[in-house]
Amino acid sequence: QMPGTARHDREMAIQAKRNLSKTTDPVEKLRLRCLARGSAGIKGLGRAFQIMDDDNSRTLDFKEFVKGLNDYAMMIDKEEAQEIFRIFDKDGSGTIDFDEFLVTLRPPMSNARKEIIMQAFKKLDKSGDGVITIEDLRGVYNAKHHPKYQNGDWTEDQVFRAFLDNFDSPYDKDGKVTTEEFMNYYAGVSASIDTDVYFIIMMKNAWKL
Repeated sequence: QMPGTARHDREMAIQAKRNLSKTTDPVEKLRLRCLARGSAGIKGLGRAFQIMDDDNSRTLDFKEFVKGLNDYAMMIDKEEAQEIFRIFDKDGSGTIDFDEFLVTLRPPMSNARKEIIMQAFKKLDKSGDGVITIEDLRGVYNAKHHPKYQNGDWTEDQVFRAFLDNFDSPYDKDGKVTTEEFMNYYAGVSASIDTDVYFIIMMKNAWKL
């Protein structure tokens, strides 16, 4: 479990459910429906879309979009789905770009929050190449305190890999975490935390920044 996530997840889910009744914006509604499932909710929808994307084009047409929503058990009527689809299909091509969709769906964050998230990312990205790998973690993260390492279940590398998998896009666990994936993860956590100050303190404590 990552620093400070379980409790925030619960708070966020409760808050999202509460806010759902207040909003009429279809994108905000979809965002809140995802967040009601915890900080991985948006990623989970991404995974449902990945499964829909048979030809690996990383785009979805309307039919795939609706099927993805249904498979993820998002009950949305056709008019609302069309409205959301139109918002994301900026060029009117009849398809939407998957990554753009997930970024837009991500809860907005202040610059102060983005900065502290980037500080944590840079601390973990020892090699400075914009991707966190097992190699990067060897220098910064001590696997020896992990209970599964201590009882002999996992090697050091397995501990590192599990750590990276927390942040990795669920549909693309490749042992590499990009800035985008790290930001997406923390956007979910951030949504449950009202003040920048509290978010920054949490990040500083979690990552010893």
